[in-house]
Amino acid sequence: MAIKEGDFVKLSYTGSANGIVFDTTDEAAAKTADIHSADAIYGPITICVGQKHVITGLDEELIGKKVGTESDVTISPEKAFGERDPKKVQSFPKSKFKDKPVRGMRISVEDQGEGVVVDVIGSRVLVDFNAPLAGQTLTYHYKIEEAVSESLEQIQGIIRLYAGKDMEVALDDGKATITLPPGINYDRRWLLWRGRIIHEGFETVKGISEITLVETYKKPEKKEE
Repeated sequence: MAIKEGDFVKLSYTGSANGIVFDTTDEAAAKTADIHSADAIYGPITICVGQKHVITGLDEELIGKKVGTESDVTISPEKAFGERDPKKVQSFPKSKFKDKPVRGMRISVEDQGEGVVVDVIGSRVLVDFNAPLAGQTLTYHYKIEEAVSESLEQIQGIIRLYAGKDMEVALDDGKATITLPPGINYDRRWLLWRGRIIHEGFETVKGISEITLVETYKKPEKKEE
C-alpha cells in the first residue's frame, strides 16, 4: 500500500551536501563522518508523513512510496534550508558581545536568533544568520523501514523527535500519560517544544483525547552521620 500524508513510518536516512555527511540516523555513519554525538539517539526515527518532521523535499519524497523502499533523492535549496539571504549577514559593534567574538563562533543575538561570526573587522563583527546549509543542494539516501500503526508508538516517536529523548508513556482509553524525567523543565529543548508535542499528539495520533504530564520529585535521603 502506498504511503500517504498522515501515515506514520519508521525512516532511516543519511543526508549529505557536496559529498559530506551532515546528518544521519546511522551511528556508524555518524562516527565515520566525524559528526557523532554521545547525546544523540541513533536508529530509525518515527515520523508522521506530511508534518515536516524531516525537510520538505524528503517529506514529499515519501508520499506514494511503499514500505521497504530504499532510494536516493536530490533536494534543491528551496525544499531544503532555503536560499542564502545576503540581508541575514549583519554587522554589530564588538562591544555588544560579552565574550570576545572570533570567526566561526556561534552566538545568539537578541531579536535575531542564533548566527555564526563570519568576520571581525576592527570594532565591528559580521554575523551570518542564514542556516548553515542555506543555498545548498542536498542528497539523501533513505529507507522506509516499516509502517507504525500503534498509537502508543506514534506518540513516543513524536516525543523523541522534539524532546531528543525517550520518555515513559502509558495510553489507556484515549488518555496518554507522559512521565517526565527529573529536571526536564530546566531543559531548553523541552520548554521550546512541549506545546508542539501536545498539539501533534492530538492532531496526528488517532484516539488521543487527553494528555497528562506527570512530574515526580522524591525527597533526598539524609546521609547518616
